[in-house]
Amino acid sequence: MNDNAYFFILFCMILSSCQPPNASEDLAHYFTNPASVHLQYPSTQKGTVVDTFFGQPVADPYRWLEAAVSDEPQKPINQWVNAQRQLARNYLDSIAFKKDIYKRMKALYNYERISAPFTEGDYQYYSKNDGLQNQAVIYQVDKSGQEVVFLDPNSFSDDGTVSLSGLFFSKDGRYAAYRTSESGSDWGTVQVIETENRQLLNDKVEWLRYSGVSWYQNGFFYSRYGDNSQGDKFTQKNEFHQVYYHQLGSNQQDDALIFADKSQPNRNFGLSVTEDERIWVLSVTESTSGNALYCKKSSEQDFRAIVQDFDHDFNVIDNVGDTLLVMTNYKAAKYQVFAIDIHRPEPKYWDLLIPEQKEATLNSVQMIGGYLMARYTQQITTVVQVYDLKGNNLGPVKLPPEFSPTLPLTISSLQGKKSLKEAYFTLSSFTIPATVCKLNTQDRSSEVWRRPVVPFNSEDFEIEFTQYTSKDGSSIPISIVYKKGLKKTGDHPLLLYGYGGFNIPILPSFALKRLPFLEKGGIYAVANIRGGGEMGQAWHKAGTQLNKQNVFDDFIAAAEFLIEENYTNSDKIAIEGRSNGGLLVGACMTQRPDLFRVALPIVGVLDMLRYHQFTIGHFWASDYGRSDDSIQFPNLLSYSPVHNCEPHAYPATMVMTADHDDRVVPAHSFKFGAALQEHHQGQRPIIIRIDSKAGHGAGKPTEKIIEEEVDKLAFLMFNLGMSW
Repeated sequence: MNDNAYFFILFCMILSSCQPPNASEDLAHYFTNPASVHLQYPSTQKGTVVDTFFGQPVADPYRWLEAAVSDEPQKPINQWVNAQRQLARNYLDSIAFKKDIYKRMKALYNYERISAPFTEGDYQYYSKNDGLQNQAVIYQVDKSGQEVVFLDPNSFSDDGTVSLSGLFFSKDGRYAAYRTSESGSDWGTVQVIETENRQLLNDKVEWLRYSGVSWYQNGFFYSRYGDNSQGDKFTQKNEFHQVYYHQLGSNQQDDALIFADKSQPNRNFGLSVTEDERIWVLSVTESTSGNALYCKKSSEQDFRAIVQDFDHDFNVIDNVGDTLLVMTNYKAAKYQVFAIDIHRPEPKYWDLLIPEQKEATLNSVQMIGGYLMARYTQQITTVVQVYDLKGNNLGPVKLPPEFSPTLPLTISSLQGKKSLKEAYFTLSSFTIPATVCKLNTQDRSSEVWRRPVVPFNSEDFEIEFTQYTSKDGSSIPISIVYKKGLKKTGDHPLLLYGYGGFNIPILPSFALKRLPFLEKGGIYAVANIRGGGEMGQAWHKAGTQLNKQNVFDDFIAAAEFLIEENYTNSDKIAIEGRSNGGLLVGACMTQRPDLFRVALPIVGVLDMLRYHQFTIGHFWASDYGRSDDSIQFPNLLSYSPVHNCEPHAYPATMVMTADHDDRVVPAHSFKFGAALQEHHQGQRPIIIRIDSKAGHGAGKPTEKIIEEEVDKLAFLMFNLGMSW
């Protein structure tokens, strides 16, 4: 009998009394006390692989877990995955109040959600989910107000796992190219639909990855890698990105190659066209930070260089004739806007249009209604400032009066055209669901257009915003959400969330999935740690490469602050993070296993010595550094979660991943989970939840989202000693 078969039989014997009972059975069949649960983990074979980095040997005993998951049951990786799935499923389904969480979560999700509408050609469009639909539906509205279904992604697959991952309209609004993705994969397929009669054309373009669609004349530009149908598209390294042009009515095999650089396999290329189709803009990237920029007039043969290095970010907003309006952090850590004449592209000729602000970080700029709408982050609140095309600040967008000016708010999905005076945006906060507002660009006033109705009362909760001090004396922002009337007794269950990477700001967003936890007395805290984009380039750089430990120190200091301020204690605190945030959780729980009761590392980057070997991982080196660099290697090894699992009593941990994640491959979670199970010296559970037909998170159907959130809340609340 092999180890997995032995484990399965033994495990069924141990947990046979813990299977979910029928409604008529006694609740004693469920888990009710975390201390009474003892798990037998699957046997995980250890290999003998040893890598040598600059003379230092590093063992990698779980290298075999990097194999791709498939449907072949005899393969060792599939046997191991199935055993871990069975362990996690039996444990989670035996938590007494899980069914109550599911009932509440399903009720919370069952409300109509509408996006900010946008105009293309003669029609207005928006997405709408009636509540529990697996995928939101795209609706088309004509000038008379008649609403029809334009595109229903629920028809793409029976189980909702094929999603709409992009929608791109031609300049005249006659056509729409839409991209679909299967099982949450970053790979996409594009098809084209006529907007007037909603008829699907025969055009089909496959193998898009990290690419939009930019229409030009009677076709569109897109970027892709090669046809990877003969290899493992979910794990193989992504190389040789290329730009193509697809003419409507033609076959993909006849698409014209527009740009490629065979000498640079690790660079990505994206080609966009200004709205007037006057200028082509080529952006070149080799990491998540910094890009080179080239352009040419559509009548010209060759691209001309505006920026050739990768030291700063350059984002083209739009054009005025032969002048490009460009947002950049060149000589401005918090970003500014230049007007660049393409005939004189040298920096000495750039005209400063919108200068950098000291107290706010510029996140994006759009040309709407003949004005520049500049979206800033001040601390964690969004402010939109309106500028004319000469750079004069006309003042901020005025929010509807029912929203308190002291409440941290996030403005997103700003939709509008430079030729239209009307625009729309969404407004949200931790306890305010995404509310769509209508904007008059002429006087900057706004009003609520659609307000969702969610079965909870936002007035029952309080949002506190403050600062705490990290290990090196830096002041770090933190938001704390809880039910009104909470007293600081030092024993409240608390969930601390963080990200800290890639210049991405973590702003207030509606915490629907947190509501059952908050309603039962839990506290939710978000630490805006370094590495993120809340306060500009310097804040980001302070949490990258050799400074990465700052990120973990900030997060650990947040937990210590919450304990010192009598919100909670180390037996009541849980930590959660996704992707780069999964690395955050993995590093903090291995550095300070004593500080946390529960850990939720989700789709995390956890093997820091090999992350760059898979799919698009090499792009993350600007934040992490690489193990083939003699200076970066010892730093990566010092915090890599997979390599820092030692004999300890770890927090109750649910490592979460998905079998089709082709961004952060599941091998990270597999290796980390196996290492934790090997070294764990405590009684608290270490389980690995492996979702099926799902990826890094995007495009997940509503039912799968609810199932994931219910499992997460059940594990969290049960191991924090909460009850329903």
